[in-house]
Amino acid sequence: MLYERSSRLFAEAEKVIPGGVNSPVRAFRAVGGTPVFVKEAKGAYLIDEDGNRLIDYINSWGPMILGHAYEPVVNAVTERARKGTSFGMPTALETEIAALAVAMVPGIDKIRFVNSGTEACMSAIRLARGYTGREKIIKFAGCYHGHSDSFLIQAGSGAVTFGSPNSPGVTQGTAKDTLLAKYNDLDNVKQLFEANPNEIAAIIIEPVAGNMGCVPPAGGFLQGLRDLCDSNGALLIFDEVMTGFRLARGGAQELYNITADIVAFGKVIGGGLPVGAFAARAKIMDYLAPVGPVYQAGTLSGNPLAMAAGLEMLKALNADDAVYTRLEEKTAYLETGIRAKLDAAGVVYTINRVGSMISVHFDAAPVTDFATAAKGDNETFRKFFHGLLREGVYIAPSAYETWFITDALTYEDLDFTIEAVGRVSADL
Repeated sequence: MLYERSSRLFAEAEKVIPGGVNSPVRAFRAVGGTPVFVKEAKGAYLIDEDGNRLIDYINSWGPMILGHAYEPVVNAVTERARKGTSFGMPTALETEIAALAVAMVPGIDKIRFVNSGTEACMSAIRLARGYTGREKIIKFAGCYHGHSDSFLIQAGSGAVTFGSPNSPGVTQGTAKDTLLAKYNDLDNVKQLFEANPNEIAAIIIEPVAGNMGCVPPAGGFLQGLRDLCDSNGALLIFDEVMTGFRLARGGAQELYNITADIVAFGKVIGGGLPVGAFAARAKIMDYLAPVGPVYQAGTLSGNPLAMAAGLEMLKALNADDAVYTRLEEKTAYLETGIRAKLDAAGVVYTINRVGSMISVHFDAAPVTDFATAAKGDNETFRKFFHGLLREGVYIAPSAYETWFITDALTYEDLDFTIEAVGRVSADL
């Protein structure tokens, strides 16, 4: 495939945008080469600026669970835009989508909408600190909760691929209040509680990690965190920016039957527009201004375009009893096919999958945390990525990212992808 126009556009972008991209994960620093510039997308396919069609396995990093340019969402956004794009005043749409989200997700009474997953997680932490009167939090190495200062302490995903995990600009004072734990290691978390008695406000975790590739929670791990929080007076925060409304209607809470104290959302809940949200029981949410002392605000929070898009997406997911079964079956089919091709080529690998999240790690050992994810063969991944790109299949340009499957994929698309993996594997 030719990427002449993408290359020219990237050269122009580098002159006026740092690194030529507005989010580091879009760059190809980890795999080499020039980012692909997208012109349009429909269903399961991207069309780039050179006219190439690519089967998409990132789906805007998760939101496009029903495919690009999903017609009910497009129609809703178009209709709302004609009536005004932002008012800085309440709208009925905000209450409608809030009521639907609360009905779909277990363990929450109230929800507040913000403008990004980063803002949702940042606000959830502030709320937890205000509610408990404590300052320290526990996060897990390799989990990424956005670029707020509290979270850029050995973060995963883009922070690992493109810069120092302890990002410059994060003060030592901030860093000291963030305690790092090892994913899937309950003993490590227990030790942190013992070393910091009555100081920890909350644990924040991706219940299924997606920023060191897909890494599922070990059996009993999430319940163990729930028990530790309960016995130590801390709150459990699930960062469901990726998993919310994707793994089940009620997200990871429903899938694993674990109730968090605060849940952060993004991606799917916005239907493809910039949206985040955080939610909890009323007794916690009522600590927020204007009824409580914890301040949080946003000029464009709950704007009508985003609310219209998110409402149509949630309504579609809530009304389709079979959507999560279809996503599970399609992703399992893809996993089986990829395994067969990699096995036939003698490639060393591990595949992790939960529902419609899946990742291929080029190492034989199980990938259970950030340390084991980091052992993957990055050179093999680079060849794998570019090989699939040449075949017309687009995956995340980083070994530290999960793939997201969309229901718009057909079994013909999956078969095409599997055959492409077979051809690429021969050169690995």
